[in-house]
Order: sequence, then structure tokens, then C-alpha cells
Amino acid sequence: MTDRSPVILQVLPALGTGGLERGAVEIAAAITQGGGTALVASRPGRLLVQLRHAGARYIELDLKKKSPVAVLRRAKDLQAIIRSEGVDLVHARSRIPAWAAWIACRRENIPLVTTWHGVHEAKWRGKKLYNSVLARGTRVIAISEFIARRLCSEYAVPESRLRVIPRGADLREFTPGTVSGERVQKLAEAWRVPVEARIILMPARLTAWKGQGVLIEALGLLRSQKGTGWICVLAGPENDRKFSRKLQQRVRELGLEEHVRFAGTCTDMPAACELASVVVAPSLRPEPFGRTLVEAQMMGCPVIGTAQGAMMETILPGETGLVVPPDDPQALADALKSVLETDDDALDWLAEKARAHAVANYTTTLMQARTLGVYDELLGTRLRETFEEYSHDQ
Repeated sequence: MTDRSPVILQVLPALGTGGLERGAVEIAAAITQGGGTALVASRPGRLLVQLRHAGARYIELDLKKKSPVAVLRRAKDLQAIIRSEGVDLVHARSRIPAWAAWIACRRENIPLVTTWHGVHEAKWRGKKLYNSVLARGTRVIAISEFIARRLCSEYAVPESRLRVIPRGADLREFTPGTVSGERVQKLAEAWRVPVEARIILMPARLTAWKGQGVLIEALGLLRSQKGTGWICVLAGPENDRKFSRKLQQRVRELGLEEHVRFAGTCTDMPAACELASVVVAPSLRPEPFGRTLVEAQMMGCPVIGTAQGAMMETILPGETGLVVPPDDPQALADALKSVLETDDDALDWLAEKARAHAVANYTTTLMQARTLGVYDELLGTRLRETFEEYSHDQ
């Protein structure tokens, strides 16, 4: 490694608004703050403005097409970028970009870092081969211990190449008391919730495996047990119209029309957590991480998740939140009732524990520093040290 600042290229399909894309922007900012040069190659998207604000340089490249011919062409494009920009390391966050990057990095003899963001199930051999590129990095980052165990057992990734770096929430945004009453009031008005109501919040896109159907059934049970002094807000985009219509029909059948809001995408999650009495994530399948529950705990809001996947890491059952079996409406109704009936002193204790747990393990700054540490391992640089000095001074 020379004395010049390291050039790090991240590759991903597009700059959308998901966790993968947000992570890329956060790491680009950290690279810049650590004294490096941050490049991102992808299709454009809504986070492009944030990426440029982070100090990164954007290179438009279509890394989404899945055909072998397209992958080989993109590998040549990446080789050209590596040579022209003096790229020292490539970080891939998705499978198709990772295949192109893997080929390019082997040809150019530079290290590749991969991050395994999703569950990526493989029920047949071809799918496992397709997934395997994310296990082929010079360093492989798992976003939870749950994902790390899968990488070891199913893809034989040795511990020497594996690093566990959970995603994080931004302490500057998710701190109790820093959200203005005006923001909370604006959200309450948009959701049409009365001031005195207890708010059950589920922030997730409307898709069956996220568990909205289980929550609706649990609300029907809760209504008969607890009365109706609560409002449930389903805050997430409508990705599956058929499923959304099915949910709305079930709400009508259970007589819950006045108690359930389909709010669409929420753009102010700190205010949403401030408004909520409990945040719920009743996922039917194991979550690879579960960022929304970390954000809620950082805001001191009680959380309920399912006892599987990374939620068993991000939630300390009985200390920072509750977990229930997946696809169990009665257990979820009982957990909701327990939280809604808990006295303020107990909730304050829970909030303190939850925030301490989140701050110690799941901040954006910690995720950024650990990722830069992986780059330093491979390049012999001091990105992490410089970044931590920068963060301390802010």
C-alpha cells in the first residue's frame, strides 16, 4: 500500500431506500471521514443525493442484469474503473454485483469484501451456487451472528475470513427527547390517532412473511381482552396489492376498521418511535438483522419480535423487549396486552435497558468503524483510526 489515500469502490444494484443501500451510503461517508476516497457504482436511485452529500463519487453502472453475458460485461467495466480510478479494494453488497466484482478483483489482483445482508435461502444446488459468491470475499461480513452461523455451516466460510458487523442506527437521530413535539403531532395527525390512544406500530413493507396477517389476528383477540383504547398503525409500502387487500378485508371481518391504520411509508421513524407505545415485528421467517427494532429500542420504546433469527440477538427477552413464537396470534396478543398494561416504572426500566443495549452494540458509528477496520486489515491503512478521531471531534 502506498502513502496515498486508499480508494474503495462499493458495488450494488441501485441506490434505493433499503438497508443495503443505506449501509452503502453510511460506509461511503465513513471512508471519506477516514481519509479515503469513496466510489459507488450502481444504478441511480433516491439515495443518490445523500451519497453525494456523504462525499462519495457516483459511477452509474447497471449491475442488476442476471445473465452470464451481462455479468461478464460488467466485470470488464469494473476492471476499467479499477484501473482508471486506482481502486485498492472493492466491497460488494449483493449477489449479481458480487459476481462481477469477484471476476474483476481476481483479474486485477485486489481484495474483495462481501457483505451478506439477507437470509438468501437455497433449496436447490443452483441457488446455493448463485448465493455462494457472497461467501467468496477476501473478507466476508455477516450482519448478525445468525447469518454468521449459516455462512459457517452451509458455505464453509472459515473464521479467519468471517467478520460479524451488525447494522446500526444513528444516535443523532434516535435519541429520546430530541424529537420535537411538532414532528410527533404532525405524524399523529397524518395517522388520525387520538392523543389518548396507545399506539401499536408495525413498520414494515406489506408482504406476507413480515407477519401483518398474524398481527391482525392478534388484534382481534386483543380487542376482546383489552378493549379498544389502542390504535395499530401498519407503516410500510404496499409491495403486494393482493396481500394488502386481503389484510383490509380481514380488518373489516374482525370489526377493526376504527383501530387499524394503513399508513404507507413512514419517513420519520424517530417521531414514530416517540409516538408508539410498542413496536412490533411478528416476522414469519427469521430476520437477518431487524433494524426497526434496534431503532425503537434506541428510542426507549418497548418492542415485540419473534423468537428466531437475529431478533434473538437484538432483543434481550424480558430485559429489552419480548419475543413470541412465529405465527402465533394468541401469544402475540398476550404480549401486546402485557406491554399495554405494564406500569410506567416498569416501562422506564425496560426503556433504559433497551437503549443501553442498542447503544452498546448497534450504532451506525460502530458499524462504520468496524467496516473500516476490515479494510485496514487488507490494505494496511489507518482508516478506522482516522474516522474514530473525526467522530470523536464532532
